[in-house]
Amino acid sequence: MIYRESGQFKTSYATDQAIFPILQDRIALAILLLVAFVGAPMFASDYFLTTILIPFLVFSVAALGLNILTGYCGQLSLGTGGFMACGAFAAYKIATAFPDLNIVFVFLLAGGAAALVGVVFGLPSLRIKGFYLAVATLAAQFFLIWLFTKVPWFVNYSPSGVISAPPRAVFGFFVTGIEATSHAKYIFCLAFVALLALVAKNLVRGRVGRAWMAIRDMDIAAEIIGIRPLHTKLLAFAVSSFYCGVAGALWAFIYTSSVEALAFDINRSFQILFMIIIGGLGSILGSFMGAAFIVMLPILLNAGPTALGTPLSTSTIAHLELMTFGSLIIFFLVVEPHGLARLWQIGKEKLRLWPFPH
Repeated sequence: MIYRESGQFKTSYATDQAIFPILQDRIALAILLLVAFVGAPMFASDYFLTTILIPFLVFSVAALGLNILTGYCGQLSLGTGGFMACGAFAAYKIATAFPDLNIVFVFLLAGGAAALVGVVFGLPSLRIKGFYLAVATLAAQFFLIWLFTKVPWFVNYSPSGVISAPPRAVFGFFVTGIEATSHAKYIFCLAFVALLALVAKNLVRGRVGRAWMAIRDMDIAAEIIGIRPLHTKLLAFAVSSFYCGVAGALWAFIYTSSVEALAFDINRSFQILFMIIIGGLGSILGSFMGAAFIVMLPILLNAGPTALGTPLSTSTIAHLELMTFGSLIIFFLVVEPHGLARLWQIGKEKLRLWPFPH
């Protein structure tokens, strides 16, 4: 087998603490990035880009945000959809108020606005935890969607309550609006997601991430050794809400080209929660795996029976999707709580030791 680390020596702390210390992992990542940035735009169709890859990237950012809060810091949240709505509507208001502002800064400012909202609704985490915190964030979910639906200022007093994302260009290429091509949207979204994933990976493996995990494992012991629960929990809510806000802005501007509050209802929050449970709690890779699984499952449920000559109705596919989600959540919670990411890690460990027993 070629997946071996024998003979690869580390002569500095930097190489020892690298994100991918094994050469084979770095080669695989380079190939993956080459395929994503070059191969997909060259060979993928518009349907594949807009229906599979772009929503996968948007969901990955939202799953990263929730995984930081729930997987790494141990704070259960059911308000992901509301924080995504904050980012979407904040991006719309900023883009319309400052029409010359670059779309990258619009998304970053929208994420910052969502982070402020997340800190406000994260204050109850200082006193409550577990089920009670989930109920508090669920209240935030319903309140935020109600706010964006009932207050016409957020949609610039549009009678329909649904508004279109204004067109914006990056380096001369439109990435939002009707003039934007699916390839330009995909490249922009991919670059944004890759940068955010790199930041998240470095956050969780540094001092901040260790503090989050200490709070998750035993908050009283973490406080005894000097970790401040107030600062640590609110920082987790802020960073998580920032990621969810950016995901909401990407959803509204890149994926759907419209800003609508009902797109971020409670079902969206549960969908993101399913992603990190199936993909793996406390894992950056698990966020991407869970997002890929959620995006691909309805397509596979539709393509399989169709290929066999027995196409299923839309309602049947929706029911099968819910049944599959429920079954897999029970399976992973009982058999492998760390999800698909842990199964992938086990496979890599077996490759490194093969043919010797593990």
